[in-house]
Amino acid sequence: MGETDRIAKKSKKHSLLEERAKEDARYVVSLATEGQLGLTINARNLEFLIRRFASKTLAEIRELNKRIYELVKDVAPSIILFTEASDFDARTYGELKEKAGSLMDLEGRESKESVELVDFTPEADEKLIAALLHTSSALPYKECFRKAQCLKHEEKKDLVRTVFKHMEFYDFALREFEYVDLTFNMVVSATCFAQLKRHRMATLTTQHYNPELGVTIPPSVEKVGFREEFLGIMQRTDGVYHQLKEHTEEGAAYVLTNAHRKRVLLKVNARELYHISRLREDRTAQWDIRRVAQEMTEKAREVMPLTCLLIGGKDKYPQIYKGIVGKDPKLLLPES
Repeated sequence: MGETDRIAKKSKKHSLLEERAKEDARYVVSLATEGQLGLTINARNLEFLIRRFASKTLAEIRELNKRIYELVKDVAPSIILFTEASDFDARTYGELKEKAGSLMDLEGRESKESVELVDFTPEADEKLIAALLHTSSALPYKECFRKAQCLKHEEKKDLVRTVFKHMEFYDFALREFEYVDLTFNMVVSATCFAQLKRHRMATLTTQHYNPELGVTIPPSVEKVGFREEFLGIMQRTDGVYHQLKEHTEEGAAYVLTNAHRKRVLLKVNARELYHISRLREDRTAQWDIRRVAQEMTEKAREVMPLTCLLIGGKDKYPQIYKGIVGKDPKLLLPES
């Protein structure tokens, strides 16, 4: 029985089912659809945001920037000083694209994998263990690393188990996990990207939305038999997009939908990957980013199994913890 079927059998959970239906229906909605947001920001970052927005070519962003500046210019006039568009912000990426175009073919290629691990810290498990030994001793790091390399597999695993012995599902992994990095190249929908970019303890760069990458179809749309209608809307959308792109490359993306995809390059350390996994692999997480998070952790486990020993969604935490430590965690998650 799937998660949706399980929820449907409980009348008290039907409001959750309705919310999920709305989430899936949003995949067909245009990126031009307006919404609301709240923003908390310090003065230094606000100055940076205003200067960066001033360099954008889209009229909507410049208008929003003007309104923000009018609201804040008298609040902290001695801090918010450098607000004019700069050549660095306005021209660098455009010139970089021209230069890249002269060096290589910039046309997109079909992606075989939605999540690809393209780079990672070599000897990651040993470097994590070396960092743990460094914190727990008076030895220099190089000596700790040499020791980590000489340890037997069971000795390494036992040390990592010690790290997790008193950990609960809400705890963050130790700081030493930040010395281990992973870089993923991913093709994600706009819906998935909206959630992925909320993880700010990461490096995230993107390409533009690209209809050539196809669209993400919610399983629920397939299940209720609306696949052809869904794809029909996508096909008409792509047609309008290509017409608009002849006149405005950036503005054309407004007509695309939350189902359309883009390529992103995401670099995270192992500590942040644990956080992403806890939240996004949980069974209550939205299905699209849950799938992406699962693929990320599966690939991470292949190259750094000890580092990823306790990784997984919070709903699976008691089961994973017991398998590693040999007993139940003190705080068990309630049945949902």
